[in-house]
Amino acid sequence: MSLPLLSGPVYAGPLDEPHLDIIPRTADETARIADVTAPPDSFDAPSPFEVNSGGAATVRPRMNADAFSQASGNMSFEDELTFKLGNGLFRKLWVSSPSSTLASDGLGPLFNARSCQSCHIKDGRGHPPEGPDDSAISMFLRVSIPGNEDAGNIKEIEGYLATLAEPTYGTQMQDFAVSGHRAEYRLQIDYTEVPVTLSGGQVVSLRKPTYTAADLGYGPLHPDAMLSPRVTPQMIGLGLLEAIPAADILALADPNDADSDGISGRANIVWSQEYNMPMLGRFGLKAGMPTIREQSAGAFAGDIGISNPIFGDPFGDCSTIQDACVNAPHGAGDVRGFEIDAEGLDLVTFYSRNLAVPARRDADTPEVLRGKQVFHETGCADCHQPSFVTHRLKDQPEQSFQLIWPYTDMLLHDMGEGLADHRPEARATGTEWRTAPLWGIGMTETVSGHTQFLHDGRARSLLEAVLWHGGEAEPAKNRVIDMPPADRDALIHYLESL
Repeated sequence: MSLPLLSGPVYAGPLDEPHLDIIPRTADETARIADVTAPPDSFDAPSPFEVNSGGAATVRPRMNADAFSQASGNMSFEDELTFKLGNGLFRKLWVSSPSSTLASDGLGPLFNARSCQSCHIKDGRGHPPEGPDDSAISMFLRVSIPGNEDAGNIKEIEGYLATLAEPTYGTQMQDFAVSGHRAEYRLQIDYTEVPVTLSGGQVVSLRKPTYTAADLGYGPLHPDAMLSPRVTPQMIGLGLLEAIPAADILALADPNDADSDGISGRANIVWSQEYNMPMLGRFGLKAGMPTIREQSAGAFAGDIGISNPIFGDPFGDCSTIQDACVNAPHGAGDVRGFEIDAEGLDLVTFYSRNLAVPARRDADTPEVLRGKQVFHETGCADCHQPSFVTHRLKDQPEQSFQLIWPYTDMLLHDMGEGLADHRPEARATGTEWRTAPLWGIGMTETVSGHTQFLHDGRARSLLEAVLWHGGEAEPAKNRVIDMPPADRDALIHYLESL
């Protein structure tokens, strides 16, 4: 069924990309792309252009905390000003209403952070609270209850797993509130250590988390409430991921494992609030958002309580039961219309789209090249697809026709019970997660000051992250457990070079 984009053109769904102004590829370009993105047949040297992870947008790696905060390397001088303005809004601290700073009020009333930068510290990866005295500023719990599968636009998406907002607490739990309001909860995490013995006798301890929404401020949760922990991911390369042709991502999907390799990648198809149509999900840990602009708008509304042209409620994620929150003063008015207007949202989107990927380090060393071979032979590249070529775009030169190396297929995969949150999101089941991009992962400690990975930061090292893989990745994980220690070390060094 064709679905209208408001009053504009008619779109068919996931293969269409109304957010991009695309120049179609020629047959010659398609053939060249197939050649340049083919799997390597030799591991004696890096693949051509492999060091430039983000194509021409790649930047020189800074060995400090600002490594993820650079603009696309191919950005014009004029657009750098737009990038800096977007950065200013990304870092902006919002205040509660009413306030004399009319351009900055509207916070909350319930919120997880006062700015985008507060969660995405240095545009890097968040982490769980280190203990009871540490805040969960870069982590929160999504929440929902099972929904009616016949409701609304979801009937247009085959396999959609309907959910509803939790009646009291909405769609995510906020652990801060403005003066005069109660926070919704306190995030409590309890860990159990689980030992895993590797070849050679090495024992690695994995920490298995249990999550509790403690100190509930508005009464008990619904008995069918589903909670999902989320740590903020790194921000680099988002515009390049958005510019990967939907057709190229969908071509990698194998939902019925037709090739019998044990890998069943599936696309998440989501309903776009902005374009009023089904679109390919690309962003978020379960690929629940279709575009950077919609992802940014959702974060403004849910994380900070800031209304915008896509999510217009001035009270953010407050539920209708939370009367005081819904009726509290807000920052939307006749001048702006929303607490952040379309121009401001576009500036933040431009900034987020153009955070550059640093170049690879040590890509030509013997141990890293051996690790690359192990990565491919073990099956890691079956989901962590090394490379793509982006669309030719009329108005986004930074992202246009770039050979990029993100190491993700952008698809959902069943990762097993060990990582399951048992909470669906659009078509993603409670055991499925989007393949995380690996570019820049070796610089996590440099930027964020820690080495905590996966959707909830439970893994304290890259090796722990690998050992948590299950489901479709179980055979590859077992190969890592059983391989010679030198090969395992080489694999980790390869990941650290990305």
